[in-house]
Amino acid sequence: MRLPSRHRCHAVLAGLVTLATAAALSVAATAPAAAADTWTEVGSDRADPLTESQGLASVEVPAGSPNRYTGIGTIPFGLTVRGWNHVGDPDASYNGYYIEPYQADSGNAKMYRVQAPGGAWSEYVHTLSPGEALNNSFDTISPNGSWMVSGEWGTMNRLLVFPTPGVNPSTSPSANLPQASSINLDHAVRDVQGCDFVTSTQLLCASDDPEGSLFGITKPLLQIDLSAETGTSDVTGHVTALRRLPLRSSCSGGFEAEGIDYDRRTGTLRVIVVSPGFCVLTDSKTYRFTRS
Repeated sequence: MRLPSRHRCHAVLAGLVTLATAAALSVAATAPAAAADTWTEVGSDRADPLTESQGLASVEVPAGSPNRYTGIGTIPFGLTVRGWNHVGDPDASYNGYYIEPYQADSGNAKMYRVQAPGGAWSEYVHTLSPGEALNNSFDTISPNGSWMVSGEWGTMNRLLVFPTPGVNPSTSPSANLPQASSINLDHAVRDVQGCDFVTSTQLLCASDDPEGSLFGITKPLLQIDLSAETGTSDVTGHVTALRRLPLRSSCSGGFEAEGIDYDRRTGTLRVIVVSPGFCVLTDSKTYRFTRS
């Protein structure tokens, strides 16, 4: 039976509403948990090649503490003679524990050097798990302080999670620091030099990827949104490439993206980019970004 024109119009509208609702539900079901942010460059500072070329961390405790940096010139001589001759990108917990990641040229372990709020240093050694890479590029501490994320060099589909040495009561300098779990990434990443927590379920990472085949750009700033907070159980991480890091120098050649830091007090993101050739001495930079 043919419907009156008004009824036909209502039927068509009802059908369109049904289709639109189904489409909206479909989009909601497949959309990522968090939208990617936009980070805009707002300035830069020269990075000293000896003491500010590997990593950096903002320190909240005690109040008024200066930012901390790492480089070949910050490695204590006593560590170097014992084989710990490379330091990566450090981090500091919100309650004042500062942690530096170290690696050696060979062996089956990596080390985390911890400074407590009172100033005392201690060392926590992690024996490599089967299949784990020797390098120790960075560490970042979860906002609740209990868990530390660390990374491996090369093309990887995971980040490693440990109990935070010196903070988590399960850790001791006299015992092996065990891996607690993994962050399983939904997209491969390459040569991640540093990550920092922005929230309990979001990381920003600096990749030194020289190829650009993974995301279509070299040296990307990455955002990783976690399915849940880190802990003893594995979580998944959704990876998004936000932008290419600045590559500006008086010299031409290969730049190196290094450490990263997010300061929650000011909302400032900082990333070290080391210049090529002779210009490593003159115009390597720590770039500053804000979210827009």
